[in-house]
Amino acid sequence: MGKLQSLIDNKAQSAQFMCDEIAHICNDMPKRDPGSVGEKMACEYMADYLKNDCGCERADVESFKENPNAFFGWIYFTITFVLAGMVLFFFMPIVGAVITALGFVILFVQFGLYKKLVDKFFPEKTGHSVTAIKKCTGEVKGRVFFNGHPDAVWNWPVNNKFGGTAHVAHLVTSVVSGLIVLGLNIAAAVKTSCRPVTDYTIAGYTSLYTPVLFWMGIAILVMVPCLVGMYFMWDENTITDGANDNLTGCYMGIAILKAMKEQGIELEHTEVGVIISGSEEAGLRGAMAWCEAHKGEFDDVPTWIYSYDTIHESRFLGVNYRDLNGTVKSDKEVSDSFINAANELGIKCTKTWVPPFGGATDNAAFNKAGFRSTGITALDHNLQDYYHTMRDTADNLNPECLADCYAISVRCLENFDREIAK
Repeated sequence: MGKLQSLIDNKAQSAQFMCDEIAHICNDMPKRDPGSVGEKMACEYMADYLKNDCGCERADVESFKENPNAFFGWIYFTITFVLAGMVLFFFMPIVGAVITALGFVILFVQFGLYKKLVDKFFPEKTGHSVTAIKKCTGEVKGRVFFNGHPDAVWNWPVNNKFGGTAHVAHLVTSVVSGLIVLGLNIAAAVKTSCRPVTDYTIAGYTSLYTPVLFWMGIAILVMVPCLVGMYFMWDENTITDGANDNLTGCYMGIAILKAMKEQGIELEHTEVGVIISGSEEAGLRGAMAWCEAHKGEFDDVPTWIYSYDTIHESRFLGVNYRDLNGTVKSDKEVSDSFINAANELGIKCTKTWVPPFGGATDNAAFNKAGFRSTGITALDHNLQDYYHTMRDTADNLNPECLADCYAISVRCLENFDREIAK
């Protein structure tokens, strides 16, 4: 029996601790949208807890500059450019094609790749993160960080009112609509450019243009309401509680350190830390800032990061071997370690990924910056009614799922400590 088995045996107690703490933050503190006072207060509270109740010698609250509203701000640019492309179709289809294509470039770079393409057009705010470390008693040979993000997302009205299927249908239809506008502009531009040199009459111009005009008319009737609706896809004035997404991730590591201190367990060669990376919902901005601030700091020994996001549904508990819309690879050894630990405990855990249009987790930022990290989620990527809606509350937590994820995480730490001590 390993030295941390007692933590695993008491997993239900630790899960209840997580639920109680999450309820406290959700119910007794301000809303925690990225860059807000609530996000800062939550970080300060968790940092104090890590230092005073979990035995961390270091628990730093760190700040960074960001433009949080820019992450969904691509909507204003892309949709406006698509609508402009519709108007320009009737006058200058070549320009319409260029404008519409530019809108899709912004969509791909800002949302598809999480780059800071249009950030400077939005107000700057200050986000906050936490770095906490519990030292080991002997020579440092390895380090394990547990990660979550403290911020809560802006409400998604369509998913909140009509469900995930309607939300995805609205998004996909809008994207397809924009692509059709782009295609019609290109078709019109090609058709008019191929007009016979001798035919400059309005009648001749119109006869060449008529078929495309017809389809653009259909497009306008069908697509404009859907496209305009995208402006209201997110409600920046209404913030969810973010209980599952993602205080569950924040408290995974805190619960482990708390249980270790209560039972008087210290590791000889492994440092155990917690990273609370702010403003994940603003495009991983806190994790990106953390990676920049701590570049090279933890290269002295093998350092692994387990990054958690939305630990809610046991049947979807899994390790994301790819992240950021499927474009970023997680560290395979770290990912395999979580799967192996789950198998040792007989807990179902599958290999999965964050698919295209699925967004990203902080795990992607860590891997892109060269840190060894994997992402752990327990949610259905077919959007559920609690995801980014007002139903993500403390009374909608799943203690059993939290307990199982906690137990696997403890076993991961135990296995890592045993290996690096050899």
